[in-house]
Amino acid sequence: MTVRLPNGAIVSIASTYGVAVPVTGISNANPAVVSAPTHGFADGAIVEVNSGWSSLAGRIGRVADADAGTFELDGVNTTSVIRYPAGGGAGTARSVSGWTQISQVLESASSGGEQQFYNYSFLEDTGDERQIPTIRSAMQMTLTIADDDTLAHYPVLTQANDDRTPRAVRFQLPSGSIILFNAYVSMSKMPSTTKNEAMALTVTLSMTGEPTRYSAEGA
Repeated sequence: MTVRLPNGAIVSIASTYGVAVPVTGISNANPAVVSAPTHGFADGAIVEVNSGWSSLAGRIGRVADADAGTFELDGVNTTSVIRYPAGGGAGTARSVSGWTQISQVLESASSGGEQQFYNYSFLEDTGDERQIPTIRSAMQMTLTIADDDTLAHYPVLTQANDDRTPRAVRFQLPSGSIILFNAYVSMSKMPSTTKNEAMALTVTLSMTGEPTRYSAEGA
C-alpha cells in the first residue's frame, strides 16, 4: 500500500509532431500491433494513432518492439473484436517530436470519468430497479497557471486554443510514471486580477478519449 502526493508533478504539451505515416492495419492483441510500413519509430517514442476504430482514434501511446513495418502500442489492449472489429483499425500515426512544459502551475484539478447507468424495471417487477453501466462522462483537467506571456508554454497554448486541434499532453508524476492523453485546449487569455493574489490564467484540457498510463521504468 502506497500513498503519494502530487508535489513535483510536471505537465507538458506537444509542441511539434513528426510527419503522419499510413497505418495499414492494427491487430486484435494485447498489446496492439500496428502495421505501418514506413513508420521509422524507435522504442520509447510517443505516438498519436488516428484509427478507423473510434475507441482508438487520437489515442496517445508509447512504441515498443519496433520492427521493420510494425510496432507495438504499449499498454493498449485491442483484443475485443466488439470494440475493435477485425480489419477496421487502419489510419495514420505520428510521433510527438517536441514537448513544452506548462510551468508555474498554481492549482490543478481533474474531473469527469464518472460511470453513467441505465436504470430499468419490468412491468412485472414490484421491487427495486435494475441498473446496467453505459458510458462514462467526458474527462478534463483544469490548470490555474501564474500569468507570464514570456514563458515558452504561452504561444503553444495560445495556438492550441485558437486552432481547436487536439494536442498530446504528458502528465509526469513524482514517481516517474506518466499519463498520456489527447485533449482540446481552452485558455482564458484575460488573467485574473484579484488584489493581493497572483494574476493567473485558466487552462482547460478536455480529453478526447481514454488516457494511457505507464509506470516508471523498472517499477
